[in-house]
Order: sequence, then structure tokens, then C-alpha cells
Amino acid sequence: MTSQPVTTSLTQVLGETFRLYVQTHGYHWNVEGPQFRQLHAMFEAQYQNLWGALDEIAERIRVHGAYAPASVADLVAHAGPEAAPAQSAEDMIDRAISGHEAIAQTLRTAIATAADAGDEVSAGLLTDRLAWHEKETWMMRASMR
Repeated sequence: MTSQPVTTSLTQVLGETFRLYVQTHGYHWNVEGPQFRQLHAMFEAQYQNLWGALDEIAERIRVHGAYAPASVADLVAHAGPEAAPAQSAEDMIDRAISGHEAIAQTLRTAIATAADAGDEVSAGLLTDRLAWHEKETWMMRASMR
């Protein structure tokens, strides 16, 4: 099974997931303030989910007969723009929301690409990822009120 458009979409999702993983892990390490415990735990749960997703997405690329990016440079080449450094907890949440929204948009496009190619498995995987990102965005927005 080889579909270049699906493989390209999966590779972009993989790169953006890696970028958000690194960003979120950094926030976990560096968050401080009155909401430290809550945010530290939230960022940890997010980066753990993102780490697991990397493997699923990369293996789906392999199912298509393509090679997944195998170096940090390869992943970064597909990662999209990096968020500016955040110092405050509020900035971290704002930038995390933006990161989740950006990957959600990429996922919507990738889902359509997979559906057009008749690749229900990739579309399902990507839809599950989209649902998770949308829920995390909602939860972070709700915590800011």
C-alpha cells in the first residue's frame, strides 16, 4: 500500500506532533506559579500522549511502505514553525492552545487526504488524534476562565 499524498500528510502530522511534544515537555519542566501542580500534571499527561502518538503515526507511515523521519533534523523539517519561548504559565497555556489548534488544522487536511485515498485506517487514526487535540484545547481554554 503506497499513497504518496497520505504518506506526506502523515509525515507532516508526525513532525508537528514532535514539535508539540518537545514544546509541551519543556513547559512541564519550566512551569511555575500558583497553578504549578495542576499545570505540571497537565503538561505531563499531554507530552506522554504525544510521545505515544509519535510511534503510532510513524508505524502508519511504514505500513504505507515509506520510511518515517529517523533523525531530529528530519522531524524538525516537517514540524512547522516553533512557538516563541514562554516564560509565564499563562503564556505556556496560550502557546499550547495555539500548538494544538495548528496541529488540529493539519489533521483535518490529512483526514481528508486519507479519506480521498480510501485509507480508512489512516483516516481513523488521524480522527482519533484530532479528537484528542480538540479536547485538550477545550480543557485548557476552560481552565483559563
